[in-house]
Amino acid sequence: MARGPRLSCDDPPVTPPPSTPESHGPHGHGGGPGDAFDAHAHPHGHTHQHGPAAPVSGRLRRVIAAVLVPFAAFVGVGMLLLWPGGVPEQEDRTGVGFDRQIQDARVTEVREVPCADVGVAVRQGVSGPCELATVEVTSGPDAGRTFEEVVPPDAPQRFRTGQEVRVAHAPDAPEELQYSIFDVERSVPILLLAAIFAVAVVLVGRLRGFLALVGLIVSFAILTLFILPAILQGSNPLLVAVIGGSAIMLATLYLCHGLTARTSVAVLGTLISLVLIGFLGSAFIEWAALSGNTNDQTGLVNALYPDIEIRGLLLAGILIGSLGVLDDVTVTQTSAVWELKQAEPNASWLKLYRAGMRIGRDHIASVVNTLVLAYAGAALPLLLLFSIAGQSVGTVAFSELVAEEIVRTLVGSIGLVASVPITTVLAALVVSADREGVLPAGAAAPGRGGGGRRRRPR
Repeated sequence: MARGPRLSCDDPPVTPPPSTPESHGPHGHGGGPGDAFDAHAHPHGHTHQHGPAAPVSGRLRRVIAAVLVPFAAFVGVGMLLLWPGGVPEQEDRTGVGFDRQIQDARVTEVREVPCADVGVAVRQGVSGPCELATVEVTSGPDAGRTFEEVVPPDAPQRFRTGQEVRVAHAPDAPEELQYSIFDVERSVPILLLAAIFAVAVVLVGRLRGFLALVGLIVSFAILTLFILPAILQGSNPLLVAVIGGSAIMLATLYLCHGLTARTSVAVLGTLISLVLIGFLGSAFIEWAALSGNTNDQTGLVNALYPDIEIRGLLLAGILIGSLGVLDDVTVTQTSAVWELKQAEPNASWLKLYRAGMRIGRDHIASVVNTLVLAYAGAALPLLLLFSIAGQSVGTVAFSELVAEEIVRTLVGSIGLVASVPITTVLAALVVSADREGVLPAGAAAPGRGGGGRRRRPR
């Protein structure tokens, strides 16, 4: 007996419906084309696989493969050629900025002292004693060493006895100033929250949720093992972002949604949209004379690794930041068109495109608003500073700090908007393409006495 095609994680289990007299023709076979919308209509035979006829022929799948296989090969070769082999080591770690040596420590005592006694000048309007925290280093060559940290009354972070902290080591500083509290230890609540998230995703999403978590791990691995080290090694940030982002896209989409024509259409739509984002981003970053060096973090990166092209880093950030939302849009639009075709197998590609675009317009409104609010939320402290300064709207909007976020938001949003018609028309054309070797709904396979299997759309 012939086997049907492998189901992807999108496909529900196939269960034959109960046979009824109404679902059979005079000779026990399925009805005509009009039965495509009848839940009980099915071809008669020993085994069945229900659903509309597969809309994509083997020939068309080969055409899709001819486009995507070379692209995947290009991504693989690009990763091999640009593979960094790890983060480059600095010759001299001064203990300044993010190149500080970090060790574990524990707060052993906290007591209140007058600020004047420890030489701390308190701002006007601030009252209360200072805190003097005694900290013991628990890792590294100086394990067991203690030092004291003064905490002013207006400090945002307070400490308690027994609290685990992270301390920075500056070996070139005077001995009494070599250690200082860098941050608190918060791995336990973060890991617990991550575990709750993973359990919730698997409980609700089941297999697809599990595969989504695997895809998340793959994305994080590509980001930390390839993209970041390659940029630090001096490779072109834009090229690294294109190669790494494409690898993330291919891995996550095919991992969760299967090696199907539907997933391939989403990949093509995402790829075309990423090219558009890259072109627009490059053009407007150059035209608006954005340097990309607008905050302490980029300035520090430039100081520690002067070979990194900061403007390319800005464009790479735009591409990677847009990728996650693009995947959501393209997969949703492709799935919508596929479902529309299943509901109306005889619909033309133009009818499917128009129906898909009606769904896509609602999607556009939500994702653009989501992207704008995400960037606005990230830049909220900056916007507050401009409000405090009392600057005009024009001065704020056209300053490089804000203009960079505007370009990032608008370029990403244009790519998202464009991905809807691009992916919808691709999906409509593919799902309506030739049906070579595929039976229409309700038909029997020649020479098999009606025992042929109908395939689910791939």
